[in-house]
Amino acid sequence: MRVLVVDDSAFVRKIVKQMLSRSPFIEVVGAARDGAEALAMVADLNPDVVTLDLVMPVMDGVEFLKRQMATRPLPVVICSISHESGAAALEALEAGAVDFIQKPTALATDRIFEIADELVAKVKSAASIRLKATDVPAVAPTLPELPAPIPNRVKGAQVVVIGISTGGPQALRYLVPRFPANFPAPIAIVLHMPVGYTEMYAGRLNDLSALEVVEAHEGDVARPGVVLLAPAGRHLLFERQPDGAVKCHLDVRPFDTPHRPAVDVLFRSASDVYGERVLGVVMTGMGNDGLVGASYVKARGGTIFTEAESSCTVYGMPRAVDEAMVSDRSLPLQDMAASIMEMV
Repeated sequence: MRVLVVDDSAFVRKIVKQMLSRSPFIEVVGAARDGAEALAMVADLNPDVVTLDLVMPVMDGVEFLKRQMATRPLPVVICSISHESGAAALEALEAGAVDFIQKPTALATDRIFEIADELVAKVKSAASIRLKATDVPAVAPTLPELPAPIPNRVKGAQVVVIGISTGGPQALRYLVPRFPANFPAPIAIVLHMPVGYTEMYAGRLNDLSALEVVEAHEGDVARPGVVLLAPAGRHLLFERQPDGAVKCHLDVRPFDTPHRPAVDVLFRSASDVYGERVLGVVMTGMGNDGLVGASYVKARGGTIFTEAESSCTVYGMPRAVDEAMVSDRSLPLQDMAASIMEMV
């Protein structure tokens, strides 16, 4: 796989090239000092993956992403200092970056080698992604207010749980603002995202939405009108209280999941608390997180939706559920909000 390294530090460009070149499957075909130079080199060298710093002179990483994705989308792995580029990192993920790795230091020291294994793994994973231009707008108008409930109607889902990963920031930015303020069930989301970014992302999503979007905290009540985003680094679970209220519990356990938070953990917990009244939604993402949890939801009588391949950035997590024949309905992103509304 052919990789272009973009960073304004000559030292970092050299070290990143050394780290990536350790893999026999990776060829570093070039190194750019800023976004403007990177745009020209992508056109000339046609790399499979770009590693991208965010804070650079002339043209920063976010501007490079916006321009590159508008012409020819390709997998970009952000490699930057989190405390220098927190808001920019979210913009980059929303603009189409597929992954993020934090540099251990901004200084020109050998500590940069600490990320070697993680960087190689993420570049390899990114190379398997085939991005495509999409006609789905970033944000859509909210759906109309729901009618008042009909007495004795067939009971629908009491909770909506969503699992999503690569491509998630863009997809959620489209999906969540479509729900009206009187949406009658709580929504809980696991989004695979680096530690330190979920609170900021929840705030950005809240600004766009009629619903209240928050990073989940210990003891938060799951209630209609609120979207709970699991904090990076901790699993999100539900606990039924003696008075009937359902509260959030955050835990680092189980330890043996590939991701923390894990979609599997959220889905299983929701099913334990809400039984058959769970709607689980597995959306774009790499790997198979959500398969075990979706199977558990189905076994308890709940319902599972998956995002269709046509709108997924990466048709990995939904594919695993679809191929296991656990999904009740496969839907493109454009139809997902209306179908969720129908179920609740």
